[in-house]
Amino acid sequence: MERWDIYDKNRRLTGRTMARGQKFGKDDYHLVIHVCIFNSKNEMLIQQRQPWKKGWPNMWDVTVGGSALSGESSIEAAERETFEELGNKIDLSNERPFFTVNFDTGFDDYYLVERELAIKDLNLQYEEVQSVKWASKDEIVSLIQEGRFIDYWFAELLFEMRKQRGAHRAR
Repeated sequence: MERWDIYDKNRRLTGRTMARGQKFGKDDYHLVIHVCIFNSKNEMLIQQRQPWKKGWPNMWDVTVGGSALSGESSIEAAERETFEELGNKIDLSNERPFFTVNFDTGFDDYYLVERELAIKDLNLQYEEVQSVKWASKDEIVSLIQEGRFIDYWFAELLFEMRKQRGAHRAR
C-alpha cells in the first residue's frame, strides 16, 4: 500500500502519514511531482495515460507525474517516477523544482529539464503509460483544444518558462 507524508500548509512535515485513497484531514497536504522533459528542438516528451487509469484515462499528459512516497524528497520522487514510468534513470541532483502550484490537498512541484532521450530506449510502465512522443507547443495546444491533453492552464507557458530563472525575463 502506497503511503504519503502529510505536510502542513507551510510545507512542513507533520510526522504523520496517510494511505493513498484515504480521506485528507483538515489542513493536511501531500506532495506531487511533475517532470517536463524538453529536447533541443523545443519539444516536450509527453505521455498518454492508459485507458484504465482512474484520473484522466487515455489523456495525454506532461512527461511524468506522481505522488511522493513517505520519506521521499521532491527530487527523489521525481527521479523514481521518471524511472518507473519511462525506464529512464534521470539525475536531478543539480535541479530544484522550477515552480510549485498549490492545490486543495497538496503541492505540485514542476521540474523543467532538457534532455535528449530516444523514445526507442524508453521502457514504458504498462500499468500507467500506453505511449510517449515528442510534441511541439502547437501540438500540445491542439491536443488541449481537442480535449485529449490534460488542461493545464499554464501548458503554453512551460515552453518559455523553461529557459527562465527568477521572475524577470532573461534577455
